[in-house]
Amino acid sequence: MLSSLYVRNFAVVEEAEIGFGPGMTVVTGETGAGKSLLVDALMLLSGTRADSGMVRAGCERAELSAEFDLAQRAEARAWLERQELDDEGHCRLRRVLKAEGSSRAWINGRPATLSQLSELAALLVEIHGQHEHQALLSRGHQLDLLDAFAQARTQRGNVDQLARTWRQLGKRIATLTGGEDRQDRIDLLRHELDDLQRWALPADDLAELESTHRRLANAGRLLEGANGLSELLDGDSEFAVRRALGRAQSELTRLAELDERLQPLAGMLENAEIQLSEALDGISHYASDLDMDPGRYAEIDAHLARLHELGRRHRLPMEQLQEKADELAASLQQLEGAGEALDCLHSERSACEKDYAKAAATLGSMRRKAAKVLGQQVTALMQELGMQDGRFEIQVQAQEDTEPDALGAERCEFLVSANPGQPPRALRKVASGGELARISLAIEVAALGLDGVGSMIFDEVDSGIGGAVAEVVGQKLRTLGGHCQTLCVTHLPQVAAQGHAHIRVSKLSDGESTHTRIEALDGEARSQELARMLGGIEITRETQAHARKMLQQAQG
Repeated sequence: MLSSLYVRNFAVVEEAEIGFGPGMTVVTGETGAGKSLLVDALMLLSGTRADSGMVRAGCERAELSAEFDLAQRAEARAWLERQELDDEGHCRLRRVLKAEGSSRAWINGRPATLSQLSELAALLVEIHGQHEHQALLSRGHQLDLLDAFAQARTQRGNVDQLARTWRQLGKRIATLTGGEDRQDRIDLLRHELDDLQRWALPADDLAELESTHRRLANAGRLLEGANGLSELLDGDSEFAVRRALGRAQSELTRLAELDERLQPLAGMLENAEIQLSEALDGISHYASDLDMDPGRYAEIDAHLARLHELGRRHRLPMEQLQEKADELAASLQQLEGAGEALDCLHSERSACEKDYAKAAATLGSMRRKAAKVLGQQVTALMQELGMQDGRFEIQVQAQEDTEPDALGAERCEFLVSANPGQPPRALRKVASGGELARISLAIEVAALGLDGVGSMIFDEVDSGIGGAVAEVVGQKLRTLGGHCQTLCVTHLPQVAAQGHAHIRVSKLSDGESTHTRIEALDGEARSQELARMLGGIEITRETQAHARKMLQQAQG
């Protein structure tokens, strides 16, 4: 339910804040005072396109905000939670229009897109009037309203769930079969897996192979180096390390006999001689064991070349080729062993399709029965509302697509004939705004708010009518207000008298600027406004008495 609406620098409104309660609220005022500005503000807060001309002259921006009570709006609360825009049950929509043409929107103080604003507002408010983009003109909304009237929420949910399950099973089947080229896919996987299993190596084995390749590639240089070291350490040259070390040991031994403090150093040279001998033995063994096999080198070189090629093909480093082989093996096993699983899935999908057909048939039957009843009721209400020859029908059309659909096997279209001899036409193509508003009212009264929207706005619903018909319109709006919050912009006293609350919009001018004042009326002020609507230039006592009587009868 709409709790409050705030506007600032919007058209001719400098600043106004209006509170709303349950039931039917009427908005009145002289022609040109700006009665429809409240509706325009709500439409902009519902995500409609902004016009910079709506910013008050001389101002940089206009600000609009509305607060809604979500106590009875579980669907709106769930939407806010899914979008992570919830705020402990609060709902505040805000939009700022700038004079240069841009605009921004917020939901509960957080930036939001116009699409989000539109989605949320569709769960909160429904506007009926002379606009072509109202929810009631949408075929999707028409189907929702028909299902609500048929009280088929459970059946609609069953159809939706079965359609989703059918699609999910189809995706699993497609995954297992690999599509129409399943055998080609299997053959390709086998070929790729054979290559990888033949050449790919675990990380440790690959490191060892690369080390061996490096050693064999440099075997000649390694052997030459080992022999050179042996000659340097223990060769025939008088500068060989072992000879030089032997001379140093002899000299140090003689000196130690002269000074015993040199004795530990002599021990260190002895240890150096032992380590030198061990190093020489190691180098000798290394040189004798060095593999100079050209055939082995060629074999390893070819292996690494193949690994490089596989890495380029699969766009992976050589170290990850073993993991790729494991992945391909798992995929191949799944495809080759899919037969039994596929049989199971096909069986499940077939059963799901049969269940869907039954559920969709039940829903379709309920829709056709509800369409007939709702059509008759709306036709009767249209005639009460001054469209004497009006006729309303709901066309339920079977879908050509045989696949399970989340919305069921049918779509519907609201058709209207406003004049005798004219065939019914789609409601969305009805040209007269006044007729559209009254037809919308008739539909909503017949459905008694079953579409679940908390606030309904009727803009100039009484256009082109008067007298007894106007009183009937007011009574129907009051009836609707007993089931959901209703806001009606009207110029007829018969309608205004029926409201549970009354708001007057008036225009004031000081000769230099124009201002719009919005105020709530009650008691005598409300009677005076009805008298203004009833009378002419001069308001007589008879007119005032008539206004008071009209108000008493309507409220009684």
